[in-house]
Amino acid sequence: MIQSMTGFGKATAELKQKKITVEIKSLNSKQLDLSVRMPNIYKEKEMSIRNLLSQKMERGKVDFLIFIENIGKETSSQINQNILEGYYNQIKSSADNLGIEVPQDWFQVLLRLPDVLKYEVQELDEEEWSVVANTVNKALEQITSFRMQEGDMLTKLFSEKIANIRALLVEIEQYESERIEKVKERIVEALQKIENFDYDKNRFEQEMIYYIEKLDINEEKSRLTNHLNYFLETINEGKGQGKKLGFIAQEMGREINTMGSKSNHAEMQKVVVRMKDELEQIKEQVLNVM
Repeated sequence: MIQSMTGFGKATAELKQKKITVEIKSLNSKQLDLSVRMPNIYKEKEMSIRNLLSQKMERGKVDFLIFIENIGKETSSQINQNILEGYYNQIKSSADNLGIEVPQDWFQVLLRLPDVLKYEVQELDEEEWSVVANTVNKALEQITSFRMQEGDMLTKLFSEKIANIRALLVEIEQYESERIEKVKERIVEALQKIENFDYDKNRFEQEMIYYIEKLDINEEKSRLTNHLNYFLETINEGKGQGKKLGFIAQEMGREINTMGSKSNHAEMQKVVVRMKDELEQIKEQVLNVM
């Protein structure tokens, strides 16, 4: 069954001091367009994450995000007490010397100054990464499930549109014999309007047969029917069929356009326009198929 390229997956996990959230969002794209954002502590695992996403997502514009919410009392940043006091004394001394007021909110000023906050370099704990990797897999399961549900909806839509085109193909048949008679009548009427003009009726019949063969659309109808069948077969072949379905839709369009150019009948052309409308809706949605 086909899958859509559109999807969303989210999973969370809680550790002792932090809450980890993984989000994956995907939209349609000709190739895999991957964007990965994750905290620095997990950067060493970025390549393995990219490889995993490439295998699982295959196509689409994919945004992958890991973010951490601290829920404990510990923090990786510490106030450098000596530097803080040094800044405080210098500012106070400068204010006295210059005769200006000291800051009203000392902490707002001091905490913005260089090196007042020092950050501990954190090392990735393999036990923690095991939890993160499990959360990533859960998010991938969610987005895959989402894509499959969207794929089911697309399958139903495609089946409906293919059935509509088949019905319109049948509707065309009622105008085919009528169309040929009308073409023949128009040509005869045109010839009769020419004064003192005589023609060989046998030769006329031969030319008419040749001309009517040029208007025949049986081959186009047959090819279009084959394309419709092939489209439905391809849907059931499994995922990763988006490009192939797009090529089949293009071939369907060629046959419908040829029928339109050969129609030479107002009502028949209206049916062809309706077929084109159904096909355009297929083409629009094929862009979402993985």
